[in-house]
Amino acid sequence: MKIHEFQAKQIVAQYGVAVPKGRVAATAGEARAIAQELGGKVVVKAQIHAGGRGKGGGVKLANSPDEAAQVFSQIMGMQLVTHQTGPHGQKVKTVLIEEQMPIARELYLAVLIDSASGRPVMMASAAGGMEIEEVAAKTPEAIHRVTIDPVTGFQPHLARELCFALGLTGDLMKPATQLMSGLYDAFIAKDASLAEINPLVVTTDGRVLALDAKMNIDDNALFRHKELEALRDKDEEDPSEVAAAEKGISNFIKLDGNIGCLVNGAGLAMATMDSIKFAGGEPANFLDIATANDVNKVVDALKIIASDPNVKAILVNIFGGMARVDVIAQGIIEAQHQMPTAIPVVARLAGTNVEEGERLIRESGLPVIRAEELGDAAKKAVEAARAAA
Repeated sequence: MKIHEFQAKQIVAQYGVAVPKGRVAATAGEARAIAQELGGKVVVKAQIHAGGRGKGGGVKLANSPDEAAQVFSQIMGMQLVTHQTGPHGQKVKTVLIEEQMPIARELYLAVLIDSASGRPVMMASAAGGMEIEEVAAKTPEAIHRVTIDPVTGFQPHLARELCFALGLTGDLMKPATQLMSGLYDAFIAKDASLAEINPLVVTTDGRVLALDAKMNIDDNALFRHKELEALRDKDEEDPSEVAAAEKGISNFIKLDGNIGCLVNGAGLAMATMDSIKFAGGEPANFLDIATANDVNKVVDALKIIASDPNVKAILVNIFGGMARVDVIAQGIIEAQHQMPTAIPVVARLAGTNVEEGERLIRESGLPVIRAEELGDAAKKAVEAARAAA
């Protein structure tokens, strides 16, 4: 689960991470009043779940309260387009007013889980304020990493190592160490999958603080954090992903292709998407329906996939172990009766009760396209999508 910048700052500040003064404004008048409280010179920042806001015109300086009100009116309600929103953009419904900082240096700092070691890793780079993905691709040596033992936690020697790598020596080392420790503590306490500060700034008067902050919370841990679940902004999420979550289908991610996927098992779902790409198509979603021995859940999943106007064909790829193929087949039949628009369905079914599943589909009389193996199924799905388009 993603949260807004101002929410992430409120969280990390509780753990000793220094952040600029500021708060959210709901009206131009409130933006003017906040700017007045902060001394007049402020930054007006659009709050959406995407990076690159500044390049898209969603972050602007204001040098007086009246200018802050004017800029607020320009940003609030705009359709902000960044490299992470795609061409459709995201409507700005929340705006943060924050004091301007006298910046001397911009750095990068983040904590995330390293999938290779299964441990938290803190990453730091002197190339803050830039696209960190681009830095990682072109100059990976500019990113310094330390692996953290979850038993002993973030130790002072790790902070010193990162400080030296960033050139945060002398009087800067103590506040930098405190900030790093606080970021790690917040990451662990809130079951985050990512806690990022970009940029981490050194000011001309010798302060080290988080000019921006980002936190992603592990959805699987939200049952432990009802206070965080309340921060969820569904307006920032894809409607189909929200609908899937409300139906108990948590492993659904919307993509930009035109071939919907319903698969059981994350690995098989990835292989299915790869096969579609290899066959010359583009997957419209990732969906691991898991052991869904529930006809209604299969119907819900297929209806959510079909609600995407870009979807021209659906590939159902089931290898039933604990999942029963006959239940999946019944779900396919029920969904096709309920969906208002006929979308071609390609089904590759194998495993438990496959004979019964095959019989149900055959006797339904519905035009389900059959395939024996994954490569053939992907090819048929691509062909069906092209014909439908």
